[in-house]
Amino acid sequence: MELLPCIELETTPNPTAAVIWLHGLGADGNDFVPIIPELNLAGCRGIRFVFPSAPSMPVTLNGGYVMPAWYDIIGRSLMDQEDAAGIQKSAVSIVQLIEREANRGIAYDNIVLAGFSQGCAMVLQTGLRFPHKLAGIIALSGYLPLAASLPIEKHLANQNTPIFMAHGEYDPVVALDRAQASHALLENMGYSVEWNEYPMEHSVNREELLDISHFLQRVLSSQ
Repeated sequence: MELLPCIELETTPNPTAAVIWLHGLGADGNDFVPIIPELNLAGCRGIRFVFPSAPSMPVTLNGGYVMPAWYDIIGRSLMDQEDAAGIQKSAVSIVQLIEREANRGIAYDNIVLAGFSQGCAMVLQTGLRFPHKLAGIIALSGYLPLAASLPIEKHLANQNTPIFMAHGEYDPVVALDRAQASHALLENMGYSVEWNEYPMEHSVNREELLDISHFLQRVLSSQ
């Protein structure tokens, strides 16, 4: 399997940390590039930001329209008829990106997975099953997919990995209660989850970016 196409930005030469950031349905790797200058990362070690683009595929919920997607969405509830094969295939692609960073000299525990909407679902799917400890997981405006299989498939390596979850109070795409249920499930399984709600829809706001900055500074401290 070929590596996904990626946009890369480095905050310093020879970075010693990496953030792999996944976009949402219908977007691409360019989607979150503009936020990097807005994050105050002076307290972090040098970071390589990696923004992959999902492959294009027909999306059932959108009438079969072909668009970048990490997996198909079949039912409106998100949890009905989940595209397990598509989710698992994309997880393999994300693991490839993690391993590439490791091969480039970035320690696993200096790698953060971040994702928005479908990308959020994918970082939870991948990170909690990954066999090496990661620095952290940033899960924005999404939910936990394939939740029933997590107790069997989770890896203890990331049982204590910090998780930053955030959601808009007025999100019309992924309902707030869906995300809250995912948060509750993860907490009940003993995960360390920092939960945040913001007065916004299916988006990212300035307060959230500030909280993400604080999270990154904590898990990727230069000290």
